[in-house]
Amino acid sequence: MQDVTFHSAALDRQMPYRVYLPEKIAAGQRLPVVYLLHGGGADFMAWSNDFDVAQYTTAGNAGGLILVMPEGGNSYWLNAALIPRDKYEDYVVNDLITDVETRFPAARERQSRAIVGISMGGFAAIKLALTRPDLFAFAGALSPALDAPHRRFALKRAAQWWRFRSIFGPWGSRTRAAADPFLLAQSASPAATPYLYITSGEQDPLLDSIRRFSERLHERHFDYELHTEPGGHDPAEWNAQLPGCFASLFAHLGGSDRDGANNPIKLSK
Repeated sequence: MQDVTFHSAALDRQMPYRVYLPEKIAAGQRLPVVYLLHGGGADFMAWSNDFDVAQYTTAGNAGGLILVMPEGGNSYWLNAALIPRDKYEDYVVNDLITDVETRFPAARERQSRAIVGISMGGFAAIKLALTRPDLFAFAGALSPALDAPHRRFALKRAAQWWRFRSIFGPWGSRTRAAADPFLLAQSASPAATPYLYITSGEQDPLLDSIRRFSERLHERHFDYELHTEPGGHDPAEWNAQLPGCFASLFAHLGGSDRDGANNPIKLSK
């Protein structure tokens, strides 16, 4: 495990991220990378503190994975509509990926990148899969907050509503529409979109919106899976869903060996 701090040009400030690497990496080998996006109210240490993800660095048959856990604050990993300095999407797709691929033995092909997120991070994984299909071959979303752009004002959630307004833009704005997964699924190319793996707890308050989104994916013939298990919107549910998510990731992600050939990654048994 390593912690890195680097300067993000998009955010114009120093940003941290945590990395898990296999203990042994062959000379000259470049490994597939999985970007793990935390949820709202968490930070870049949440994945290592709350989930047993280190095991997946050596679970595949292509020499392992690099796991990258960046810091996203409560940004929804978007370029904020009303806060010009908070360009979190640019920070991820430009600055973070470049720094990881420069600093670590990371493969640089689309087929060797995946993105997995929880709640707020799950929203971002879906959004990036639909708008930047050139970057990732697989996107996993655990309890994704897909309804966030649709949430209307409620007095008991006034602070959240104002925060969402600063991120997504005013109600009915182009910026809000441009970040709406339901609208994006209508215009994105199913053939170009990364494979989507979506989960939810059966008692999760987000389940209805997740099911409606999955129906839209089905109608347009996207390649995806939806899995539900008993549970709510909490780490116990997400830990229960992680083995299935990574099994699917290994089945759909490909990596480069030292000769540059593309090979599928399979879960070791």
